[in-house]
This record gives sequence, structure tokens and C-alpha cells, in this order.
Amino acid sequence: MRKSRPYFVKLFFILSICFVFSVLILPHNDVFSKAGQVCVIKIKEDTINPITADYIIKSIYKAHQDNSECLIIELDTPGGLLASTHTIVKEILSSRVPICVYIYPSGSRAGSAGVFITYASHIAAMAPSTHIGSAHPVSLGSQRRSIWDALRDLIDSFLKKEEGAKEDKAKEQKKDTEDTDVMSEKVLNDTVAFIRSIAKERQRNVEWAEESVRVNASITEEEALKENVVEIIAKNEDDLLEQLDGREVKIENKTIILKTKSASITYIDMDFRQRFLNVLANPNVAFILLLLGFYGLLFEVTHPGIGFPGIAGAICIILAFFSMQILPTNYAGLALILLAIVLFVAEVKVPGFGLLTLGGLVCMILGSLILFDSPYKIMRVSLMLAISFSLATAGITIFLVGAAIKAHKRQVMSGKEGLIGKIGQAETDIDKDKEGKVFIHGEIWNAVADEKIKKGEKVKVVKLDGMCLVVERHG
Repeated sequence: MRKSRPYFVKLFFILSICFVFSVLILPHNDVFSKAGQVCVIKIKEDTINPITADYIIKSIYKAHQDNSECLIIELDTPGGLLASTHTIVKEILSSRVPICVYIYPSGSRAGSAGVFITYASHIAAMAPSTHIGSAHPVSLGSQRRSIWDALRDLIDSFLKKEEGAKEDKAKEQKKDTEDTDVMSEKVLNDTVAFIRSIAKERQRNVEWAEESVRVNASITEEEALKENVVEIIAKNEDDLLEQLDGREVKIENKTIILKTKSASITYIDMDFRQRFLNVLANPNVAFILLLLGFYGLLFEVTHPGIGFPGIAGAICIILAFFSMQILPTNYAGLALILLAIVLFVAEVKVPGFGLLTLGGLVCMILGSLILFDSPYKIMRVSLMLAISFSLATAGITIFLVGAAIKAHKRQVMSGKEGLIGKIGQAETDIDKDKEGKVFIHGEIWNAVADEKIKKGEKVKVVKLDGMCLVVERHG
């Protein structure tokens, strides 16, 4: 045992030297650096919704698992849902991989929710000719679109008002914003506190962040750099990687030095599920699915027994309601669309000389325009789509219901009822007290008459008496 002591002493001495050497080599601020790749995801002209939130969150996890230098989020968005924004911001703030939000390419913007996401990033960058701002929460009561808002937009689109009218409309919207109720004020104050806390965490301009939420302040990339809203202005991805190289990012009390100058770029795309659900999150797609579902169910009701239209219609309806769960749905708009369908059906059964159809068209167009609550056109049903599908719905409904009613009337007139007034021939003698046979419409029927009719004479059906025909001599 005594002989083994020198071995342990030597081992301890060697390990001590290695430890001291490592301490001397490494900086004292516990620096970690990773080399290799940079992950990039793209949010291009897309709204922030639960699907984009899922895409961003899973991309953060993948970038961390792949030991990437950082994750770059190329952002171009008008805004989105506040709940989804909260989810994304929380994940970015707690991310274990450096995240850079890059408002790119030129002409892009980070509006509303994009401001929160940009502020939450470790490093914020913008391309030339981009802008950021207008983060006033869109879920406030003052932002809810009413029937009158939709009607005004509809009239404006046809009359094409001048700039003076647009300025009046802007003033009216500003007045509506100032007249927020207590609940709206609570939401606004909560949102301001949210953006201020993010700004303090990332040591960015707190005052401008609050202005962006309260008064919809918006600035260009040069102003953003000057106001300490972003750290970098980069022309393209290569320029961004070059400027990111050597920057320090603190994560969980650790400092990471980015090595991006020679890093490879790995693009993370949405998977099939995310792409499919993101398509459903489009207001126009939701509106089309809703009406296609109605067409399928209507065809199945008016032409029973086929099966496929009803199944396809039910699937479309379910997908449409899934979309409405994702989007900020205004159920008053949905009620107007249903009322329009009722009016189209009523036009067929109770002819109103076109008034019911006209009322249905107005209800459907207005309903589609207020179906989703958002100040952004990208999150509302397109006006041209609303008009075209409203006309198509009116035509399809009137045609299918009308055809079904005519078919029903033909069914009533078929069989025995359809024989009244038909001309046939007596197969036997017929008298008051003697029932005979007649050949009518390709069939032989029992028949009686109030007069004597001989075999071979022409007869005409007068009425029905159970399974017996009452006939009279014809000609």
C-alpha cells in the first residue's frame, strides 16, 4: 500500500497542473463558444398565430439540440394574436440558444406582435428600408369591427374616396381609440407593462417601446439603431453573419461568444402539419371552407342518397370551425352569413321578387367582412372574395333548393295522382254497377263510370277512388 502512494501523488499533481492551466487559458467570465452552423427560420408576410408560435418554439428546441451558434428569425409580419405573442416571447426569453430577430428583406416590417418578438431577442437586426412599430394591442374593444365599419369599407371601395375622406376616417379611428372603456384600458396597461419588462430585460429603449404600444409609434431601421431598439443593420444574411461574429450573448449567467463568420446556414421549414394548419389560419381559407361545407350539406339534403357531398361538406365545416378557433372570430358576422342562407332558401319557397335574395347578399357580404376582428386586411376576408362567393352562394342555393322543390312536385304528380286527366282505353265494358278495366299510361287499372262505356272506347280519368279510377267517355 505504501508503494502506491507516489502514484496517487503524481496523479493529483498532474490533475492540479491541468486545472491551473485551464484556468489560465480560459477567461474568468465563464465563456462558452460553439462553432458550426446557424439555423434560420422565415416568417414571411404571415400573422402571428398559434401555428407560427408552434413553428418558432420547435425551431428553438431544434437549434439547441443541434448545438447551433444561434437561431435567426427572419421576420416580416403585420402582427397577430396577443396570446400567441406571449407564448413566443416567453420561449425566447428562456431560450438556451442565442436568438437573433432579423427584419428582412427590404420592405419588411415588424408590426404589433413583431415588436414584442424583436424586443425579446438577444440580438435584433433590420435590413435597409424596413420599419418597426405600431404595437397597440388589436384585441381591444375599440378595435372590434362593427357592421357599420364593414358597410363603410364596402362603400369606400366602390366610391374610392379621396385623401380627405381617409384623413377623416383616421381621425374617427383615433377618437375611438381614445374612448376605450375600462376593460380596454386594463388590456392596454397590461400590454405596456409587458413590453417594458421585455425592454428592461434586454436593455433596450423602454420609452420608445411604451410609445409603440400606446400611440402606435413606428420608426425606420436607422432610427431604430439610433434609439437603441436594434443593434445591427445588415444588408443580407452574409452581412448579418459577419456582424454577429464575435458578439457576446448572456444566457443563464453564461456568456456565449458567437462564431458566425464561417458558419453554415441551415434553414428550418415548417413541417407538413404546420403548413397545413397555417393554411387553415388564413381568414379567406376559413371563409371558403365554411361555404364549401354549406354547399356540400345543401347538395346532400336536396339530393339524398349520394353521400360524398355530405361527408365532404361536414369535413369542410369542421375545418372551418377549427380555423375560427385560431382566428379572432366575430360571431355576429357568422350569424349574418347564416341569416343570408336562410333568406336565399326563403326566396325559393316564398317568392319575394328578388328582395329576399338582395337582403341575403347584403347580409352575407357584411357578415364576411366582419367575420374576423382585426384592423389588418391580411387577417380579414378579402372584399372581392366576399362579393364573388356571396353571389355564387345565392345562385347555388336558389338552384339546388328550386330543383329539389320541382322534383318534389313531380313526385307528387307521379303514380295515381299523375293519372288524373290522362286519356286511355276501356279494356272491358264499364257501367255504374259494373267495374271494368282500362289501359292508361302503360298500365291496366280498375275503373268505374257514371255512364255506360263499351270496350275499346276512349276514356278520360276524372278522379281517384282508392285503388280504382273514376273515368268518363272521351270524345
